[in-house]
Amino acid sequence: MDVLSDAIGAMRTGRPHSAEIRKRAPWGVRAEPFSGAGFHVVLEGTCWLIPPEGPAIALGVGDVVCLPHGCGHALADSPSTSLVDVPSASLASVRPVADDRATTVLLCGAYTLDQSRPHPLFAELPDVIHLPARLGHRSPLRAAVGLLGDEVAGPDHGSSAVVSALLDVMLLYIVRAWLAESEAAAVWSDPAVMTALRRMHEEPARQWTVEALGSAAGLSRAAFSRRFTAMVGKPPLGYLTWWRMSLAARMLRESDKPVQSVAQRAGYASEFAFGKAFKREHGVAPGQYRRQTRLG
Repeated sequence: MDVLSDAIGAMRTGRPHSAEIRKRAPWGVRAEPFSGAGFHVVLEGTCWLIPPEGPAIALGVGDVVCLPHGCGHALADSPSTSLVDVPSASLASVRPVADDRATTVLLCGAYTLDQSRPHPLFAELPDVIHLPARLGHRSPLRAAVGLLGDEVAGPDHGSSAVVSALLDVMLLYIVRAWLAESEAAAVWSDPAVMTALRRMHEEPARQWTVEALGSAAGLSRAAFSRRFTAMVGKPPLGYLTWWRMSLAARMLRESDKPVQSVAQRAGYASEFAFGKAFKREHGVAPGQYRRQTRLG
């Protein structure tokens, strides 16, 4: 199984959206924090991203910036320009306005994610990921940007589905790029930990033990437990429970499977035992969780 795809998929709660933004200097907007992740790509001109902490970041044509935790931020033609507040994630949902005098054109996207239960590996990502444009570098990401920009600028039959799929691809490519270049992404390059994670993702219902996972990873029980806990932030069986409950929550949100079936897919023979475990993780019983998320 693909751990990165699983990590993002388990947090997703709705369809992503995007828009092309055209601005003429002077301009400056400040976006509130929101429950999700967002990105901006500079298609034409230049601008500055002003994070909640730290210095402003100069952006040029082809630069990609991602905010994986939905932190508040600002965009402006200059760090000294006054800012106008905009609602959460609205930069990715406004309709493009034709302006031949625009000095900056941005492609903005937003994802709705459950940030109250971030995947332990997703939590490693910094508040701001800046991927500067480099000739011949990250060609898959550049290709996705081009396709998405064309689709947003000239929508056609099936554009809604195409844009949604391309946005998912964009997020994966952005995170991949960070993982490939960041020294902070040690867990993703640890073969023992990643082997154990893949096995749990492949067979979440299996009655795993720390010994069995350690054996699969090629380590003793004690050495594996120490390394896994240090890298992931949860002990092996603690992570397994967290992952099972995340899968169960997604099934309850997105399917009509009976609770007993969801329990079995999550590794519980007893619906009662599953209900107790689910309530410990999510604060409500499975049936109530399903009703609340469907209403929301």
